Amino acid sequence: MYLKEIAANLINGNAAKVRELTQLAINQGIAPQDILDQGLIAGMDIVGRKFKANEIYIPEVLVAAKAMYAGMDILKPLFVETGVKYVGKLVIGTVRGDLHDIGKNLVSVMMEGAGFEVIDLGVDVSPEKFVAAVKEHNPKIVGMSALLTTTMLSMKDTIEALEHENLRDKVIIMIGGAPVTQSYADEIGADGYADDARSAIEKAKELLGIE
Repeated sequence: MYLKEIAANLINGNAAKVRELTQLAINQGIAPQDILDQGLIAGMDIVGRKFKANEIYIPEVLVAAKAMYAGMDILKPLFVETGVKYVGKLVIGTVRGDLHDIGKNLVSVMMEGAGFEVIDLGVDVSPEKFVAAVKEHNPKIVGMSALLTTTMLSMKDTIEALEHENLRDKVIIMIGGAPVTQSYADEIGADGYADDARSAIEKAKELLGIE
């Protein structure tokens, strides 16, 4: 009962109610992983589908994300104790020279909502910083975002930097952003391209071989 209510209130962006219901679910002995999977992730999955279908827009997604984080704040300390089963780890950032972060933030939120552990490096991330993050966090996926045509070139520089450090074959590289295309992804040797946050989740799961 609580899990469906959590999902419904998350979709509606009711952060206070999601927080309250998450705590009630814990008090009732519902496993934190079930609350995450069947409450928060289930809700964000519907948000993602509505967003892709243009039924809702970025402001509504960000409000839903705030509600998701309200629930996650309750769950995270419990996951530290019990260990959470993430579907994969993602390092993500807007590339060097680019300070735009709305698209990157949206992908980060949706990926967390899909059960990924997300390490967000922020904006203006140099190839060296991406390399250092891969060494430190050992992610399955590296995500790069660019909104400016001029900063897209840094995606290629980052891939070359990972190759130089013999890390390229250890990660899946995904790219996105307004000027980015599938053909550019192919040209620079990225593994995947997505044109919106929902597609990014689908592509990430496809590349990882998970449903």
